[in-house]
Amino acid sequence: MATSLFVVGGLVMVLVAMAQARDRKGSRHADVVRTGLIGLGVIAVLALLQATVFPSTLAWALVAALAIAVLTLTVVD
Repeated sequence: MATSLFVVGGLVMVLVAMAQARDRKGSRHADVVRTGLIGLGVIAVLALLQATVFPSTLAWALVAALAIAVLTLTVVD
């Protein structure tokens, strides 16, 4: 459950990061794509670690931290 919530929140975070990269002055399409690929890579590695290695307490802590980050970035921006 924690891993699936983390992946959903991670995808939202990647989309927010890509939108911010797009809005930067002088950004190119390649910058947005690179931001998306790096974000997806980080989310994939962390989700794999959550599903296999991390204890449930750490997995839920990452979900909570990601939820706070998503809420902060979407409300502030």
